[in-house]
Amino acid sequence: MSYRHTIYTDRCKGCGLCVAVCPKQVLEIATELNAKGYFPAYQARPEDCIFCSTCCIMCPDVAISIVELAEATA
Repeated sequence: MSYRHTIYTDRCKGCGLCVAVCPKQVLEIATELNAKGYFPAYQARPEDCIFCSTCCIMCPDVAISIVELAEATA
């Protein structure tokens, strides 16, 4: 199974809760502002993500999602 991790940067206010709880230290706070004037979180090391969803649970703004991708059938 494969998964997709998405951070909706326009929803993120850069509180850093997701960064603090990530067990693999995948997330960091960006140095560029989003449309609302916040520094959003981003995946600095996406290859290290284990898709545990801890970041999704902690995000007070529901700005992070992890979804299972449908497998291609031949």
